[in-house]
Amino acid sequence: MYENFLKPLQFQFLNVFSQFNWVNALEILLIISVVWVFYRKYIRHTQSEKLVRGLMILFIGWIFSEILTILNLTILGMFLKSMVALISLSLIVIFQPELRRFLSYLGQPGFLSKTFFGVSAHNTQAEDDKIDVIKELIESVKYLTKTKTGALIVLQNELSPSVYSEVGIKLNADVSAELILTIFHPNTPLHDGAMVIKDNKILSAGVLLPLTENPKLSWKYGTRHRAAIGLTEISDSACLVVSEETGDVSICMDGILKKYDDLVTLKEDLEKILNISDETVEKKNGFFAFNSFLKK
Repeated sequence: MYENFLKPLQFQFLNVFSQFNWVNALEILLIISVVWVFYRKYIRHTQSEKLVRGLMILFIGWIFSEILTILNLTILGMFLKSMVALISLSLIVIFQPELRRFLSYLGQPGFLSKTFFGVSAHNTQAEDDKIDVIKELIESVKYLTKTKTGALIVLQNELSPSVYSEVGIKLNADVSAELILTIFHPNTPLHDGAMVIKDNKILSAGVLLPLTENPKLSWKYGTRHRAAIGLTEISDSACLVVSEETGDVSICMDGILKKYDDLVTLKEDLEKILNISDETVEKKNGFFAFNSFLKK
């Protein structure tokens, strides 16, 4: 089965390199450029980066198996080739959610322009809305940390699945500090769950997130922190956490928590998470006045 699966690839591989010319070299450069663009925009510094490294190791293993076969080390070559094929087929099942998420992203409007030219429809308005979201988040965090009110806010990106936002109480409301503080008030029914923000909207609240199963995690982390770590371990979302015990504020990405001692650094990292350009921030600051806002 595995031999039949790899035989066409082997034939094409040998056929291309037996007739290699300068046109093939240009094609390889084009492929490398496209792969590099995808890597920088959607893979680097994300949880998917480990998966890509694993795929590269499998590809190198397949090339090495071909070299072994050419050197008449047939048994070693076939063994390595069979292992590569078995693992490759298993990845389709193991990483089915990631593949489905990637394919759904390919069908989004403006995919090519956003990927290769960095532009999208209504880009300026979208970034202005993101700055407003950060303003409301910072304002609510100031009060939450001061009163030691626990909060868990999921910042869901475009590639993240919406399955967790669909299990809570659907809101689809504009982001505002007043609404955030109301939801996480200790006497409200939704304060124990997570709030999900996507596309500059509060999609839902009272969402239950999967807890991390990491046995090495310190005992000092409560349920909110464990839920934030658990979600970011299996998705590319970011989680903003405010501790109920200490009032400390943290952001969790890729299963790693980062604690913040000042709102300025928090604001800068939120801008990176939401992909806001410095030029848009400067234009918005004309009436936003973020620096003076932080000093209040």
